Amino acid sequence: QVKLVETGGASVQAGGSLKLACVVSGYNFNWRYLAWFRQGPGKEREGVAVSWNNGAKTYGTFVKGRFNISQEITNAEITLNLQMNDLTTEDTAIYYCAATQRREGWDLAPRNYTTWGQGTKVTVSS
Repeated sequence: QVKLVETGGASVQAGGSLKLACVVSGYNFNWRYLAWFRQGPGKEREGVAVSWNNGAKTYGTFVKGRFNISQEITNAEITLNLQMNDLTTEDTAIYYCAATQRREGWDLAPRNYTTWGQGTKVTVSS
């Protein structure tokens, strides 16, 4: 059974940096996409970044070069990282890691992702 566990959420000040990690265990190497989503207070869940299985990366328009998604692969698991720089209060949200085999996963729409972690909270203060 595939399991996704996020870590790294914290409270930081605006302008700061944070690195989130998601350990994907039980990985069957058939995932097309691994991605980060977020849901801010009173907002809908939105896509932050997606890592394609061919090495490509896609980011939400609001990222504007501030974040970097990457993967570390071992025999038993994958760690999906999200390095976030120049954080603003608008980045306050619960961040979720997700995976999908669906071909449409590249578009960062939550509806196309089938497996989710429990989330890790990021709070950015001014």
